[in-house]
Amino acid sequence: MELVIRALSKQYPHKLAVDRVSLTLTPGIYGLLGANGAGKTTLMRMLCGILHPTGGEISLDGLGVAQEEYRACLGYLPQDFGYYPGFTGEEFLWYMGALKGLPKAQARRRAKELLELVGLSQAAKGKIKTYSGGMKQRLGIAQALLGHPKLLVLDEPTAGLDPKERVRFRGLIASLGKQSIVLVSTHIVSDLAHIADVILLMKDGRIIHQGPASEIADLEGFYLEAFGEEGEHGGTVSL
Repeated sequence: MELVIRALSKQYPHKLAVDRVSLTLTPGIYGLLGANGAGKTTLMRMLCGILHPTGGEISLDGLGVAQEEYRACLGYLPQDFGYYPGFTGEEFLWYMGALKGLPKAQARRRAKELLELVGLSQAAKGKIKTYSGGMKQRLGIAQALLGHPKLLVLDEPTAGLDPKERVRFRGLIASLGKQSIVLVSTHIVSDLAHIADVILLMKDGRIIHQGPASEIADLEGFYLEAFGEEGEHGGTVSL
């Protein structure tokens, strides 16, 4: 399984947000780091078909991003996760399963599995409007996993999670990376230090570093060396 990105660009009227990015990703966990405005979210949105590139190509095992088969292989958790406050947690997952084309019985089975996986079984019948921020984020992670995605794109997935929930998340993602391509963007550098196989650094729309996480002894220090004050202002690097 390969995700191939060739010379991918996104030009806005007054900014080149993504500048000719080329990557080939295979199963594993890729940590995407960069200060605010580096182009991370724009890149992720193009991989998910939400934004159209100005130039370049994206393919997953030969499937183009606009093809239905590509979308069926995709799981996405955006930074600003939207939900329906009047739905219960399980109703929301049933609904999202239907949108992904899952048969009703399969969607219900998968929803039950995922609610247990993210620790929301006891809150499954509660309205989402009563959920805490961390619970909503865990529900967002669950919906991203509904279709057993081959490509999982997570933009700030640990936002709002307490330390215990973050440890749970790390274990979950570590297991998923054995079979899927997982791209994780976060400002919490320590999360990537625990789970990433490969570190990608993005600056001014370009990938300025790609390499094994195992070769970086101090990821926080490496990040700060690359971005300096820009990195400090762009997000949290604390352990």
